[in-house]
Amino acid sequence: MILVEKTTAGGIPVLHVVKDELKHEPTPFVIFVHGFTSAKEHNLHYAYLLAEKGARVVLPEALYHGERAEPLEPMELNVRFWDIVMNTIHELKPIKEDFVQQGLVDENRIGLAGTSMGGIVTLGALTQYDWISAGVSLMGSPYYVHFLRKQVEYLREAGKVLPISDEDLETKMQSLEQYDLSLHKEALHGRPLLFWHGEKDQVVPFKPTWAFYEELKTAYEAEPEKIKFIRDPNADHKVSREGLLGLVNWFNQHLDLSSQV
Repeated sequence: MILVEKTTAGGIPVLHVVKDELKHEPTPFVIFVHGFTSAKEHNLHYAYLLAEKGARVVLPEALYHGERAEPLEPMELNVRFWDIVMNTIHELKPIKEDFVQQGLVDENRIGLAGTSMGGIVTLGALTQYDWISAGVSLMGSPYYVHFLRKQVEYLREAGKVLPISDEDLETKMQSLEQYDLSLHKEALHGRPLLFWHGEKDQVVPFKPTWAFYEELKTAYEAEPEKIKFIRDPNADHKVSREGLLGLVNWFNQHLDLSSQV
């Protein structure tokens, strides 16, 4: 039986998904982060399949989302996008530590993944936390600073007035640099990393992420099995079943989930 528990970890609302017989055992641990304007419950299918394989999965609620939502106008929420990303990265540590303190985590087998904003969080978190054993980015981007510049350009071209000054924008871009994996590729240290991306994605462009992967491959020449990109020529901003199963297989392989069952 797969258990789904609504709880908190490190003071953050989460869903905790695990096999009943493994509930009190140290297990491989996966944190899965949802996308922008989504919520933790929307990714239960990922958690279910991973839990079937023997992982303990935690789905956190991002700031201003789901049960943490606030009555914000769409533009105000958009402007806070990168604050939400950085806040989520910071919250990963207390979530992980909460489960570690309960004796429920094999600290040598910790995975991080997410869709869209969650994929962006995953790639940024790899610059901050060496305890992440393997990562999966579904429709994410490592280019924090470049992506923010493109977002601002798009909104201005659409005639939107941003509720933030140019000076504050520059400050925000500078604050993003430390999380920008494109600027800190060395932070990966050869850790397993899988990308999935649709070539027709109009929300998080495919080409920059593919270019980043192509650059990364040289650093993985000694262990090419640790880097992979699943590209879908027909997909837009929605993960296919191939992407879902690719994520499960990736963690099954690199977190050795099968040894748990």
